[in-house]
Amino acid sequence: MQCSDCTPHTLSLPHQALPSPELPFRTPSAAEGHAQPSSHSPHGYESTPEDATKTEESHRLEEGDTAVSDPAQSPRTIISFPRGDPENPYNWSTGRKIFILFLGIVAVVNSTLGSSLPSGAVDHLAEYFHVKSQAQLVLPISLFLVGYVLGPVVFAPLSESYGRRWVMVITFVFFTIFTMACAVAPTWPAFLVFRLLSGITASSAIAVVGGLYADIYGNPITRGRAMAFFMAATACGPVLAPSISGFISVLTWRWTFWAGFIIAGASLAFLCFMPETYGPTILKRKAQRMRRQTGNPNIFAPIELEKKGARQMITITLTRPVRMFLFEAIVLFSCLYLSIAYAIFYLYFEAYPLVFEGVYGFNAGTAGLPFLAIGLGAFLATGIFMYWDSVLIRAKKSNARWPQIEEYRRLPLACIGGPLYVISLFWLGWSANANVHWIVPTLSGIPFGMGFMLIFMALLNYIADAYEIFAASALAATSACRSIFGAVLPIAGRPMYQGLGIPWASSLLGFLSLGMCIIPFAFIKYGDRIRANSTFCQELREKKRVLAQEEKEREG
Repeated sequence: MQCSDCTPHTLSLPHQALPSPELPFRTPSAAEGHAQPSSHSPHGYESTPEDATKTEESHRLEEGDTAVSDPAQSPRTIISFPRGDPENPYNWSTGRKIFILFLGIVAVVNSTLGSSLPSGAVDHLAEYFHVKSQAQLVLPISLFLVGYVLGPVVFAPLSESYGRRWVMVITFVFFTIFTMACAVAPTWPAFLVFRLLSGITASSAIAVVGGLYADIYGNPITRGRAMAFFMAATACGPVLAPSISGFISVLTWRWTFWAGFIIAGASLAFLCFMPETYGPTILKRKAQRMRRQTGNPNIFAPIELEKKGARQMITITLTRPVRMFLFEAIVLFSCLYLSIAYAIFYLYFEAYPLVFEGVYGFNAGTAGLPFLAIGLGAFLATGIFMYWDSVLIRAKKSNARWPQIEEYRRLPLACIGGPLYVISLFWLGWSANANVHWIVPTLSGIPFGMGFMLIFMALLNYIADAYEIFAASALAATSACRSIFGAVLPIAGRPMYQGLGIPWASSLLGFLSLGMCIIPFAFIKYGDRIRANSTFCQELREKKRVLAQEEKEREG
């Protein structure tokens, strides 16, 4: 079954991937010795009993025992991971997986730390570069977030063609270099260019780390927990940066970015030891090794037979996220909600200085400390996610009906997070008063962080579960959309707070979020009907039906 919307993104999704129908060979017979695609196997391919014989033969050839007498006449052999293969990332040791989990968190924290690093140094930047426009002073953060829009379009497909390791390491090297360039920037325009380039290269971690964890965790429960830590890490960096830059910039604003450079350099030392985790790339290298050792040119990994090229990239990879945003209701409304929540999060880097410096007289360093309450809320949300996960597991074991319904598995978390997010906005706005102790508006950050993380955890997992093999494109749409909002809305933040005042500006955001928090409730009520009428979900169901039929025929 051929479909232009079924390009393989096997390991970038947080669930077991289905095989791609775009491999340019038909479903092979046992006599041809091809590996059968399987939705139940690690990385989308497993060997049939007939293939096992061929795989064993290939392993003997790899060891150099025999050579092919007439390689040109040998049948095409598609290799796969045998069950229990130690080269399969799913079978790696727990210690090695934890190390990769740690490396992913390190990369993400560096990326998100860099996004808000200028927030505590704005006044010093303005003084040094003689910038008086408030709109321009938002650009160091906004341009970094523009990089979050541009980078994933390139780095996510590259990681699915050349593997995760080199994409992660090379982009992180350039991120480190551009962070240093910000520290030595001679002019304001040069500084802004380096911030944009830093954002583009930093976006690699955001685009690739989710796939990195999907590569090594085959169990959906373990993978979901790893993704929860990943999402918490995305909130950790931005809330640490204001304090770092606020205290260090007193010496000079340049030391703010030298500190970022030192942290990135130390992290790079660890990232250099990251192994390749992308299963298809590991199989490709294995096939190349076997071809060299056996002299048989007809040994292939599945990824070597996929359609590639500029036309494929433009017509399939790049246009599908746009089409899903325009024509898929779940994607569209999830994008809107996530974008508003994300934009408000970055708008807080404009609002908090007005509250804690303007109302309470904090200096730039201490004004960054209230952000830590948001980080605390994010980690509390991770605990709630883990608890809900355990409830879900117990319900599945007891054969309860509700865990089988797509909308009930993750969306209840957003139904909790949405109201918490709204409450925190009104709390901040109406408690930020010189007659009210500063701890009161500071504590509003806890429900804000909890609501923010629960909304993201719920909706991103819901999208991944609903669209499965198309989830990479759906998630790319949400990433691009929220980064655009995050880059643009904060530009209006300071004028809005100065024009409306802190209470009513926060209330405006609260009412906007109140309207958005209806979305997960609507998905719970109407989500099954929306998916039933979805073009992509219909295609997904048809693919599953065909695969199930093929599996039944093979077993028969």
